[in-house]
Amino acid sequence: MKIDIPNQYPFLHVTDNSHDCCAQSIFMVTDQNRAYLDSAKAQGCTKIITAKECLDLFGITDKIKIIGITGTNGKTTTAAAIYSILLDLGKKVGLQGTRGCFINEKKIEDKSLTTPPILQTIYNLKCAVEQECEYFVMEVSSHAIVQNRIDGLSFALKILTNITQDHLDFHKSLDAYIAVKSSFFSDETPKLINKDETKIRFNRTNCMTYGIENPATYKVLAYALKDGISGALAKIEKVYDFNSSLHGFFNLYNLLCAIAAVDMLGVAEMEKICDVVDNFAGVEGRMEVVSTEPLIIVDFAHTPDGMEKVLESMKDKEIIVVFGAGGDRDRTKRPKMGLVAQRFAKKVVVTSDNPRSEKPEAIISEILSGMKESKAIWVEKDRAMAIKKALSLRENNEIVMILGKGDETYQEINGEKFAFDDREIVRSLLSQIG
Repeated sequence: MKIDIPNQYPFLHVTDNSHDCCAQSIFMVTDQNRAYLDSAKAQGCTKIITAKECLDLFGITDKIKIIGITGTNGKTTTAAAIYSILLDLGKKVGLQGTRGCFINEKKIEDKSLTTPPILQTIYNLKCAVEQECEYFVMEVSSHAIVQNRIDGLSFALKILTNITQDHLDFHKSLDAYIAVKSSFFSDETPKLINKDETKIRFNRTNCMTYGIENPATYKVLAYALKDGISGALAKIEKVYDFNSSLHGFFNLYNLLCAIAAVDMLGVAEMEKICDVVDNFAGVEGRMEVVSTEPLIIVDFAHTPDGMEKVLESMKDKEIIVVFGAGGDRDRTKRPKMGLVAQRFAKKVVVTSDNPRSEKPEAIISEILSGMKESKAIWVEKDRAMAIKKALSLRENNEIVMILGKGDETYQEINGEKFAFDDREIVRSLLSQIG
C-alpha cells in the first residue's frame, strides 16, 4: 500500500511496495519486503526509511497510546470490550483486529489479517491521530510477532489472554508457539497477564495480573453465569461489582481483562469502569444468537480449547453442535476437536469449514479419528446441508451451536472464496420452516 504525504514535495508518498516506487517515493523497508529493496531503488526511489521513522514522519510517535492484545482465544472480544468501555467513558479510540479497523464507532477498514502489515497499521494509526484518538486497541497475532509486523510500535500496555494449541502448522511445536507469545512480554513495557495461564513467560517489571483461580492484582471473588454474567472483582482491598449480558465462563475472563486494562490506563475510577461494562453487547460471530426460538448460536471457536470453552458455557443445555476444521492448518488439533465436541454435545454433525486446498473428506476423517463410534454422530460435508441436518435433528429444548466460522461471509475452497454465512443459512432455513 502507499500513504500520501501532503505538502512535503519532493516526496509524494510512502510505500512498502516496490512496484509503487518512483523518484518521489519513500520506500519503507520491512522484513517482508527487504528482498525488493534493490527493485525499489531501480524504480528511482532514493529515500529508504524504517517503520519507526515512518511513525515519526507522520507525527504518530507519542501522540497515541497503543494497547496490544495477544493470546490464542479472546483477543477479539477483549479488544472490543476495551474499545467499548473507553468510548463509554468519553474517550476517542481506534480499534484494529480480525474484524477490521474502527475509529470512534465508525468502520474505516474491512476485515483483513488479525494484525495487518505494519504500513497498514501506521495508516490506521495516522487516521486515529487525525481524529484525535487518545487510544488505539489492536490485536497482535503470533504470526505478526514472528514476522515483525509490529516493528517500530511503542505499546502503552501489552495484554495476554491465554495460550492453547493453535497455528502449529506455522510454529511447528507448542513450545515454539509459547516462546513467540512470551517474546512479546520480554521488555519492561506495562503489561497485564492472565495469572491463570501458567505457560507464559514474562518480564515482571511493570506487570499486573488478573485471574479467577489464582491470586492476582485483579481477582474475581465471586461470580454467577445464569442469564448473563455478574461478578465481584477485588483490586487490593476494595471490591467492585459488574454485570454483563454476555454468556460463558470464558467471557468472564474477557471482561475481567478489559476492566483491568482500562483501570491500568488510568482513564477513570473503577466504579465508573464497572458501571459501563454492561453496555458492551459482544462481538458479531462470537456467541452470536441468531435465533431465540429455537435457540441457535454461531461462534468462531476453531481450536480444541476454544470449542471447550464455548460448549462448556452451555453445559446445562442439551447441545447439537455443527463444526469442521480448516484446511492447510494444524492437523493435530482435528481429532482433539472431535473429542471435545463428543464430550459436550448430545448430537454432533461433522462438516466442512474452509477446506482450502485439502479434500473435505480427509479433514472430516481426521476429526472422526478422535471420536468414539456413535449413532449420535452425523457426517455431511456440505456445510449448508449440515446446518439443515442439525435443525432437523433438534428436539424439545435442544440448542444448536454452529462453530468455526463465526461472522465470516465466505467459504474458502481451492483458492477461491465463495459467499457463505452460517447466520444467513440459518435464517433462510428457518424462514422455509415458517
